[in-house]
Amino acid sequence: MEKNKIVTFAIIFLIALFALLFAFTFIPVKSTALQKLSALQKPSDSQTQGGAERPSRPQGENAQGGGRQPPSGNGQAQGQGPRGGARNAATIKVTTVSPGTIERSVIINGEILARNQVTIFPAIGGRLVETRRSIGDRVNRGDVVAMIDPSRPGEVYSRSPVISTVSGTVLQTPFSIGDTVTAQSAVFVVGDLSSLLVETHIPERFVAVVTQGLRAELKLEAMPNETFTAEVFEINPVLDPSSRTMRIRLRFIKPDPRIKAGMFATISLITDRKTGVPLIPRMSVINTYGSWIVFVADENNIARRREIKLGLDNEEFVEVLEGISMGDLVVSAGQNFLSDGDPVRIVD
Repeated sequence: MEKNKIVTFAIIFLIALFALLFAFTFIPVKSTALQKLSALQKPSDSQTQGGAERPSRPQGENAQGGGRQPPSGNGQAQGQGPRGGARNAATIKVTTVSPGTIERSVIINGEILARNQVTIFPAIGGRLVETRRSIGDRVNRGDVVAMIDPSRPGEVYSRSPVISTVSGTVLQTPFSIGDTVTAQSAVFVVGDLSSLLVETHIPERFVAVVTQGLRAELKLEAMPNETFTAEVFEINPVLDPSSRTMRIRLRFIKPDPRIKAGMFATISLITDRKTGVPLIPRMSVINTYGSWIVFVADENNIARRREIKLGLDNEEFVEVLEGISMGDLVVSAGQNFLSDGDPVRIVD
């Protein structure tokens, strides 16, 4: 009995000892954490004066007896923006606004043909038994160019001649000896190569601007580094209903013997032209929210934003109707990173 009491007392003593150790170990830690949290939430005496909170550092004002000194002059250092932030001058290229000539054109394809081109038909149908001319041969009006045999099985007829109705050069011979032809078969095509024309078809949307005498520039694959000038002299009054195009013909201003019938031509048809108008490079214009703007460098090398109104334009230049004047320096490179009032540095 006495032994059980001693064991019970030892157990109670150990429990009490562990309780004391737990209390002394964790309670100070929590207290310290609460004190630190309270110190963070409560402003210090050095930051409080009369119950009002003061900024920890001056903003735009100098502390008495020390701190930064204000910049001299107007309070803004050179190379700084209106908010006091330093700005480096942007490197740009400029183009002087000057009078020039601008043209708007339509690019189409065409074919060079003999101006006087006639198709030769036989007087009677039958079998083609003889051809007396080849492509490129010269013929005169009244010359016999082929013979037709109108004979049928069991019948013999004399041959019928095919006679050229014009003088010129043989351009096409669609049939060969032995072919059967009719009175509607085009046996020969003869043309006058001394006078050439260019035939092309204009899309319907450009029909209104095409007039007699309208100038065009031609490029030929045989002479890619040369440009030839032509003008419109014939306009078909009716559009082709299947292609919705209108046929026009042009003649060369200065004929060149190197140009041959059948050549393929790329035609730049000049639909509008102005001279002595202010021009700027197309790349200098920026479209922003439906408005056209440019940047102009002033005499202090500051970029100024200008809203402009455009006129004619082509692949390289645009005409300016309003917004800038002759002699202005328009930014033609580097303008996409500019804002109004930015300092700039002009390079060649």
